[in-house]
Amino acid sequence: MRKKSFKAESKRLLDLMINSIYTHKEIFLREIISNASDALDKLHYISLTDQLARENASELSVFITADKEARTITISDNGVGMNNEELENNLGIIANSGSFKFKQEIDEKQDAKNDIIGQFGVGFYSAYMIADQVTVITKRYDSDVAYKWNSTGADGYTIEESEKPSCGTDIIIHVKEDTETEKYSQYLEEYRIRSLVKKYSDYIRYPIKMETENTENTAEEGQEPKYEKVKSIETLNSMVPVWQRSKSEVSDEDCAAYYKEKFSDMSDPAAIIRVSAEGVVSYKAMLFIPGSVPYGYYTKEFEKGLQLYSSGVLIMDKCGELLPDYFRFVKGVVDSQDLSLNISREVLQHDHQLKVIATNIEKKIKSELTKLLNNDFDNYLKFWKNFGTQLKYGVVSDYGMHKDVLQDFLVFYSSDQENLVTLKSYIERMKDGQKYIYYACGESTTKISALPQTEVCREKGYEMLYLTDDVDEFVIQSLQKYEDIEFRSVSAEDAELGSDEDKEKIEKQREENKDLLEFVKETLKDNIESAVVSDKLKTHPVFISTQGPITIEMEKYFSSIPGETEKPKASKVLELNAEHKTFESLKSAYETDKDKAAKYVKILYNQACLIAGLPIDNPVEYCDMVCTLMD
Repeated sequence: MRKKSFKAESKRLLDLMINSIYTHKEIFLREIISNASDALDKLHYISLTDQLARENASELSVFITADKEARTITISDNGVGMNNEELENNLGIIANSGSFKFKQEIDEKQDAKNDIIGQFGVGFYSAYMIADQVTVITKRYDSDVAYKWNSTGADGYTIEESEKPSCGTDIIIHVKEDTETEKYSQYLEEYRIRSLVKKYSDYIRYPIKMETENTENTAEEGQEPKYEKVKSIETLNSMVPVWQRSKSEVSDEDCAAYYKEKFSDMSDPAAIIRVSAEGVVSYKAMLFIPGSVPYGYYTKEFEKGLQLYSSGVLIMDKCGELLPDYFRFVKGVVDSQDLSLNISREVLQHDHQLKVIATNIEKKIKSELTKLLNNDFDNYLKFWKNFGTQLKYGVVSDYGMHKDVLQDFLVFYSSDQENLVTLKSYIERMKDGQKYIYYACGESTTKISALPQTEVCREKGYEMLYLTDDVDEFVIQSLQKYEDIEFRSVSAEDAELGSDEDKEKIEKQREENKDLLEFVKETLKDNIESAVVSDKLKTHPVFISTQGPITIEMEKYFSSIPGETEKPKASKVLELNAEHKTFESLKSAYETDKDKAAKYVKILYNQACLIAGLPIDNPVEYCDMVCTLMD
């Protein structure tokens, strides 16, 4: 029997495929089973119009047999089978796919999508990642002759007539011997085969069967237990995935149970999103918003992505392209028969279909969050506690280009409501004549409410948003406005909280105390940008505001980041209350004792730093100066 050679380009492709294309050797079983599923699909389709095919199309299935002694894995199907010519064309020329040609023929006859998984003709050769020899015995449904194809790899192959009682194909993989780095024998183990079928091929529509061995009590009723190993034929796959079933067949409780088992979560999901889309790209999806923060979520090791299936076959365990970063907490599965897969099924050949699916999924997630926000705010707040920070960073990332998508989902603590509120609800409660959305920053709501600069805003009855997270001010700067109403810090110079009469009085006080204010600046030198009479203070003597883009809270944030690089600093403005008795003491000292006045200035500055939560440069000096006032 003469051995035939692969074409030169096929030899190179086979070598490339075995060593480069596939990421994991375990993929071989997925590929062979997918090809078997294709063969069953073909026979089923032909049986619709062919009586002989119909007679052979009952109880279609895939059967796996592992023989440890012979070191073989056999994957058998009772599908369409191949004749000599098809065997030569499909296995003699790598990347010449029978499935692809079959699909083209169907598409020419009818305008319908046909669920044929393998279309590039190289999945079969993935077997050589673990095999030193592969034998194929096949018999076409309408032929009396069977054929055997055999090859040890790129050196060539043989084809000869053989015996096979029924139609279909047996692929016999002779497993390589173990090496120091590769344990090929693992693929002969029942548990390993079972796990690979469950991982990659659980949702193949045909039963995947294998003879398994289990320990059972074989004693008759009333007798002493007698445990023996019993062999039986077991179906390894569940066949119909939960996301392919209709809502009437699968309850939310069933979906939640699936989620907890699939994604190893003890808690129920906060929301379940079911998608069945038809159009440019048809797909089904089942998405889950977790009810608790996944383990390691806020670490760099966490990997986002949805499980991606093509016609029930797992293609990618975590397809990151399907989720934007700001929705990276979402888990779930997407299954489409329209994906253009490359020759390894592991990487998509084109990303157009993915972009269409990803866009639709983003809309679905946004719609579900909106529903939760509007209809069940208490549960939304639970979600926010888990993933609100993620949404905030989504607003800030990419120079704020996602802010329109996310701004309605943001909630902040309200000074009036004493709870978290949306920006929309804040707008609805704004006072007549109020021009801005006011906010104040600090380490906690308690500390913010005690800040001197919040007094005027509170006196006017204006609601304030309390920003306590490091990222909050960056979020506000990215948003700039909401529904055309600008955000404004209560500490800002242009907060516009005073009346025209107040403005005139403040301008007069600043002019009258011009020399004193200059003295304050000279005393504190580079610690402040300027000193001013404040238009925001009522009962307190002093506080620190800033000018420019860097605020006090931003300075604290940058200071907390490890590293020796120069940290951004806020341009500080010391604001003094001209109507406070402390200011009168400072003014009197300035006129009579400049040294004493300088101590007062430093004390007031340090007190302002303490109020702002900033460190004092010299605590000992500050304590000594305070003590001298008690002498």
